[in-house]
Amino acid sequence: MSSRDDAPRLTFRSVTEATREDFLTVFGKGGPNYCWCMPYRVTADEKRAAPRGSDRKAPMLDRIARKVTVGLVGYLEGEPVAWVSVAPRSTFNASLGPEAEAGQKVWALTCMFIRRTHRGQGFGHQLIDAAIKQAKGHKADVLEAYPVDPDSPSYRHMGFVPAFEAAGFKPGGMIGSRRHLMRLTI
Repeated sequence: MSSRDDAPRLTFRSVTEATREDFLTVFGKGGPNYCWCMPYRVTADEKRAAPRGSDRKAPMLDRIARKVTVGLVGYLEGEPVAWVSVAPRSTFNASLGPEAEAGQKVWALTCMFIRRTHRGQGFGHQLIDAAIKQAKGHKADVLEAYPVDPDSPSYRHMGFVPAFEAAGFKPGGMIGSRRHLMRLTI
């Protein structure tokens, strides 16, 4: 297993119409294509129009077509192998936790994925670092994340508390019984 410092370096690109096919490649090769990273984005109208278990790909692709920020694709030697959902908190629904403070520009990191064949090489830290850079580049005040303890049986796609602590995130309470609210002031 590689350490964080000697892992091969991923490069990242925002998901846009230009990188849409790369996004689809990541999701089509073991990615979270059962949810398409929509549970924290779906609006009340979308939920009424598409009951639980229905296609979530179409609303995600619609967001991409409308130029809504949804996240980053990670590339290893030019091949799309990773995904990190990072976007303005305002593009997510209220299921993430408490509202942002008035006047704060808050971004949220809600999901990380790396192809199974590339896990255990330190890429999770690179996904977090890329999310921080993306939020900082868009002049966010705070980046929130919702990780779990390493032994959690669920929500593992949100990352693990120690990785966020290592990146400088501070605890902000619990959301439910498993997810920790962690915040990084930028």
